Amino acid sequence: MPDTPSPIIMWFRQDLRLADNPALLHAANSGKPVICLYVHDEISPDIRPMGAAQEWWLHHSLVSHRKQLGKIGGDLILRSGAAGDVISEVVDTTSADAIVWNRRYGEGEQAVDSAVKKSFAKRGYEAKSFAALLMHEPKLLRTGGGDPYKVYTPFWKKFEQDVFPRKPVPAPEQLNTFDGNIGSDSLEDWGFLPTTPDWATGIAESWTPGEAAARKAADDFLRDDLADYDTIRDQPGPDRTSRLSPHLRFGEISPYQLFHDAWDGRRNAPKSARLTWVKELVWREFSYHLLQEWPDLHKSNFKPKFDEFPWQEDKQALRAWQRGQTGYPIVDAGMRQLWQTGWMHNRVRMIVASFLIKHLLIDWRDGEAWFWDTLVDGDPASNPAQWQWVAGSGADASPFFRIFNPIMQSEKFDQHGAYIKRYVPELKDLPNDHLPAPWDAPEHVLIKAGVVLGETYPKPIVDHKWARERALEALDATKG
Repeated sequence: MPDTPSPIIMWFRQDLRLADNPALLHAANSGKPVICLYVHDEISPDIRPMGAAQEWWLHHSLVSHRKQLGKIGGDLILRSGAAGDVISEVVDTTSADAIVWNRRYGEGEQAVDSAVKKSFAKRGYEAKSFAALLMHEPKLLRTGGGDPYKVYTPFWKKFEQDVFPRKPVPAPEQLNTFDGNIGSDSLEDWGFLPTTPDWATGIAESWTPGEAAARKAADDFLRDDLADYDTIRDQPGPDRTSRLSPHLRFGEISPYQLFHDAWDGRRNAPKSARLTWVKELVWREFSYHLLQEWPDLHKSNFKPKFDEFPWQEDKQALRAWQRGQTGYPIVDAGMRQLWQTGWMHNRVRMIVASFLIKHLLIDWRDGEAWFWDTLVDGDPASNPAQWQWVAGSGADASPFFRIFNPIMQSEKFDQHGAYIKRYVPELKDLPNDHLPAPWDAPEHVLIKAGVVLGETYPKPIVDHKWARERALEALDATKG
């Protein structure tokens, strides 16, 4: 009888899916027994701990992924601790002599991966990584001078010229699962789900984590909304964006799948719409391109001149913003949507970020940290990159002097007030033309709508014109 081959470890991270998972497919095709392992590592240095909403999503995504693996004969081993130590223990326990994974791009994560690869090499074992999180390798896509890109448009042109994403690989049909005794943590013991109070009720009503839900969401979007994407994506009322960001963040679906589904599979949709959607996928790639080169993106200004910016310490204003009690309905609607559902429409994300940074002069890092904790799609690259973009301190950033007027933004993108009325119900009986600025409504209109400013709905915590002038003065002082 031939000896049973030593097992191979499939190390899952931001790739909780079966389809288009090249590392998993390699493990399945190796002929070895496969150990499917997920390590919750918040011990290794420079790995940013997940926010609470991300932990909620991860819990349910892991539950779903274990079920998916079960359909092809696999199981999912859960361990917590420093990943290198956990993997070493699993190797010693099982005599595994190979490990595969899909690459990550954070500094702390890459340090861990590099150490694991070196450890396996010393033993003469196989350690192999694959591209699955991004459609490009950040270290390979460079300017003519060999530097990383700092501006999106030339990055996009280079991407378009040099990168054509590979076709998605199929899901394995069967796993030869390792049948030895490997201890696994209980997912419930990781404490990812809130209990007292359970603040995730609205999130649970809004989302279904997992690969199957990701595939359905993608199919629904591509069938129903892609054709109009370039014309309607900025309108939060109809909410016809893809809502795929949390599924992408946890790797329940891959950018390769979405690229080819849109570009090759939906040729009936206008090219302008397909191109706009693909550019959004590539904008995500650009954020990771930045994170690869500037790993402190969530802590440090990309442009050092902003280190001298006179941010204001205003805990009361910050709290009003967090709670959706600023007195600006479009801002409050966005912040309440975030708290209730763990997500916010992208146009509104820009509006609320601009308001915090430029109307309240509160450090962008305070806003980024709040989003990190409350967004189910809190992404280590996209979240800080977009906050710095709004602040003017980031790469290819919107200039600081471009200050969103929340009243005009409301009038332009929520013309019928559907978004505000959904998340600020105390204003639902106010006529649409007064929704962007209820403080300007005549008293009899407010009375008829049951609105008492300062009681049923707050008065503006800051005057727009005054706040804009203050922000520009702060910018001038920084230049000086």
